[in-house]
Amino acid sequence: MENSEKTEVVLLACGSFNPITNMHLRLFELAKDYMNGTGRYTVVKGIISPVGDAYKKKGLIPAYHRVIMAELATKNSKWVEVDTWESLQKEWKETLKVLRHHQEKLEASNCDHPQNSPTLERLGRKRKWTEKHDSSQKKSLEPKTKAVPKVKLLCGADLLESFAVPNLWKSEDITQIVANYGLICVTRAGNDAQKFIYESDVLWKHQSNIHVVNEWITNDISSTKIRRALRRGQSIRYLVPDLVQEYIEKHNLYSSESEDRNAGVILAPLQRNTAEAKT
Repeated sequence: MENSEKTEVVLLACGSFNPITNMHLRLFELAKDYMNGTGRYTVVKGIISPVGDAYKKKGLIPAYHRVIMAELATKNSKWVEVDTWESLQKEWKETLKVLRHHQEKLEASNCDHPQNSPTLERLGRKRKWTEKHDSSQKKSLEPKTKAVPKVKLLCGADLLESFAVPNLWKSEDITQIVANYGLICVTRAGNDAQKFIYESDVLWKHQSNIHVVNEWITNDISSTKIRRALRRGQSIRYLVPDLVQEYIEKHNLYSSESEDRNAGVILAPLQRNTAEAKT
């Protein structure tokens, strides 16, 4: 299949990244290999979008630290970048709105920079040549609008399974995410993502837009385990990028005190969705 016939994809990962780990970065590589390997897609970019402070998750340190760590982690990546829009919002933004923001941003960028045809550039220098051709031939030389890449949500199996937690997600948001954008879910041995999809009517209906990627080289690193190790004075080297480790140590970011941040506070989505369900 010609590259021009493939759908260009942008992978968007939303989350706390508290802190970002090597596993977060591996998700992008695994998803890219899988999607490119289908022969139907070409992954053109990856975006890490750390959640804002208003999410109110227990132990969540300030967004600017999490953004800087993510930027340090992706410093040498040629295709994964960090976006600060979500982290700078005063109120917590639903994942659906973050997906919509990035899709609209791509569409706006596509309108601002239409794909220039090499043939058209030559025509600027050879105006006399064009005068000899009829209007139908001129029409074929006009720049073609390049298809806008499709934003898809990159996640782990835990996010997929969180769809079942009461009031954590709006059912209409789940429907729009899987129907209009799509999921790329990286799952591990022991996580039965396919069974979870089967047991959900919404996910089953849109299963063609959910790509389950098996992680065969198992990696059990998590931000929670990293923070636990730091609280206990244990090494986290080789679990996070070296620059991230240095930043954490320099700013003494994780401790028993930081883990108590937002303790007793209801998570923003639970608070909002529960309140809306009562009205």
